[in-house]
Amino acid sequence: MSRRRIILLGKDIEIRFVSLVKKAEDVCEEVVLFDYGSEDGTVELAEKLSISSIQFDNRPLANEIAKKICELEMFEKNIIIHITSSFRLKDLPMLINRSNEDWDVHMSLLSGTLVIDDPINVPFSDVQFQHLCLSSKGLHSLSELESAQSSQDLPGHLSVRVLHPNPATEINQRQSLTSASRFAQWFYWVIHTRHPLLLFGIPGFVLFFVGYQLSGDVLDSFNELNKTSLGFTLAVVAVTLIGLFAMMVGLILYIMGKQVKQFKAQYEDATSD
Repeated sequence: MSRRRIILLGKDIEIRFVSLVKKAEDVCEEVVLFDYGSEDGTVELAEKLSISSIQFDNRPLANEIAKKICELEMFEKNIIIHITSSFRLKDLPMLINRSNEDWDVHMSLLSGTLVIDDPINVPFSDVQFQHLCLSSKGLHSLSELESAQSSQDLPGHLSVRVLHPNPATEINQRQSLTSASRFAQWFYWVIHTRHPLLLFGIPGFVLFFVGYQLSGDVLDSFNELNKTSLGFTLAVVAVTLIGLFAMMVGLILYIMGKQVKQFKAQYEDATSD
């Protein structure tokens, strides 16, 4: 089996970096960071995770990336992933499958890139790619090209494919959980302080117990259906259901709090020395 290297290209990706590295390490032999001007702790985090990092002053072009990869240990397959806001971890398996195909150079342009009818003729200086898969032959050939050239200038014996960018999907911006509303702030506080069993569980149990006890009185006290009996019956049912719902909410929020704590512990373990 050919050895595979994944190169994460981006800047200011500290928040996503740990999950990206863990997923990438499951499917490749080496992960490398190509950073072009991060101002957060991305580079420092890479050092803590023992991930090699190479810094650029500006976003490197495809041919410049190929030249830098040639200075590293040789791998049969190199996958360069440009980490942008549009990239999702669920896209990683597709990129891995793409690297298993017989393409020497496979490039997918980033959404928003201005292209002509045939994207293979776009100069590297005008190209922003989402991902780039290179075989060893494609890597060496690409590294010999200049920024003003394009994928069309690669040797004819190479299998080359350049895809048009996917149209950008407009998504309505939403507020964060802690700033959306007072209810959202309160909801976040409930999870953060891990008191849902006290706030929901105990009151819910009391309401459910009271409703259950009153339901027996309803059956014993009212022998005919009228406005009084119907209203009291609906009230008892409502109290019972509210109590049951409150207990369920308490248990769900308690489990969510445990999950948040577990994820935080995993993140701290991954970033610890």
